[in-house]
Amino acid sequence: MIDHLSVQVRDVAASAAFYDAVLAPLGGRRLLEFPNVIGYGRENPEFWLGPTETPGEARELHLAFTADDRAAVQAFHDAAVKAGAEVLHPPRVWPEYHPTYFAAFVRDPDGNNVEAVCHAPE
Repeated sequence: MIDHLSVQVRDVAASAAFYDAVLAPLGGRRLLEFPNVIGYGRENPEFWLGPTETPGEARELHLAFTADDRAAVQAFHDAAVKAGAEVLHPPRVWPEYHPTYFAAFVRDPDGNNVEAVCHAPE
């Protein structure tokens, strides 16, 4: 249903450094760059960063990225920690969602809740 998503950030370079690090373990990479706009994906740009142009405080956004396996979720978490991200929830199974929902949650440089999730069994 969703073709792509764009997030406005205060500092494109800082956010790009964060997303370069945490999306790499999930197979994501920069695919397109324009002045101050970056598109990430595996084959096509699905996730975009751009500068905020709206006055006032932004509301928290929740982003969940698919991980192929639990090791990728752990690698996402480790990359986020290395990048200095606040850890909201370390990798674990979330049985309240479903028995094999394995995820980690961190904050990006703009305070958004960013998740990596694997739905496959161990």
